[in-house]
Amino acid sequence: MGAGGRMNDSTSKDDVLKRVPTEKTPFEISDLKKAIPPHCFKRSLATSSYYLLRDIAICYTFYHLASNYIPLVPKPLRYIAWPLYWFCQGTSFMGIWSIGHDLGHHAFSEYEWLDDTLGFILHSSFLTPYFSFKYSHRSHHAHTNSMEYDEVWIPKRKADTLYSEVLNNPIGNLIMTVIRLLLSFPMYFTFNIHGRPYDGFASHFYPQSPIFNDGERKQIWLSDAGIVAAVYGLYKIASATSASWLFCIYGAPLLVMNAHFIFFTFLHHSHPSIAHYDKREWDWIRGALSTIDRDYGIFNTIFHDVTNAHVVHHLISTIPHYHTVEATKAIKPILGDYYKYDDTPILKAFWRETKECIFVEPDEGAESSGVYWFRR
Repeated sequence: MGAGGRMNDSTSKDDVLKRVPTEKTPFEISDLKKAIPPHCFKRSLATSSYYLLRDIAICYTFYHLASNYIPLVPKPLRYIAWPLYWFCQGTSFMGIWSIGHDLGHHAFSEYEWLDDTLGFILHSSFLTPYFSFKYSHRSHHAHTNSMEYDEVWIPKRKADTLYSEVLNNPIGNLIMTVIRLLLSFPMYFTFNIHGRPYDGFASHFYPQSPIFNDGERKQIWLSDAGIVAAVYGLYKIASATSASWLFCIYGAPLLVMNAHFIFFTFLHHSHPSIAHYDKREWDWIRGALSTIDRDYGIFNTIFHDVTNAHVVHHLISTIPHYHTVEATKAIKPILGDYYKYDDTPILKAFWRETKECIFVEPDEGAESSGVYWFRR
């Protein structure tokens, strides 16, 4: 068994960069479901609520400490205290946002109406259009790593010379990394940056966007209303305090949360060993397996294992986050080399992928294969 046979063991560089097979899998999704213990599919409202309430309590604790004690710190030390709070609070935001993501997959409880209600509230609080993202993200899961139909992190082609030539150098990579981490989250929702091309204006805030079908458009209006209500609430808070206070307490942590989201979703879907497929070769199960599990240390727990159990999430997205690690261990013997785990230190891996995963092209001599690999 190749690199896919281990989850937390160290792997050699050759194992890490070994290509995942692109042949049709010798197993079906039904084989994987049979290998997973039945309790892993069970959604417990009590357990899910515990994690949500725990995350909210942590978030409130950071807020209480920052709002009450950082102003008492000597001024020079505030330049350390505030960024430390921003990172910690932004990280806690990401944990709550991840539960909102599970709510969109109906992986929180047995009650879809409850999942949607809670998800709408949580995601709106972080200026994320809940139903808009739920529907586009569902399409992403349905077409993962399809060159034509995947919904996000669509790779560039060599013909896009801005990426393949102009920015394909250390300075260009650094510029793109900074822009990506700071701006990609709101720009994806607003202008479909990193999304698939559509005819017409594609935006998660536009109910008539081609991203959505006619049956979904009313809920896009509802998503927009949630964002408007959240922005109005923030405006009232800023009026009662100050814009600078709101930025320090909420705005800067939100930017950290956005950066976390872009950081780990980029690493989920960018790796020299995984393929993209065009319509001649793509099928659902190989697309779902074209993602990577990575070890983020303590952040695995904070982000509810979306980082180190992402492969099984793409295969069966309704498994609650507190069962995904167990489910991953159960299916690894069946997946074999089709499972990709990379234990490269996460910052090193991020920089490597920004350098190595610039565009995709088929192998030389296999231009009609329908299989594309990352190049630099």
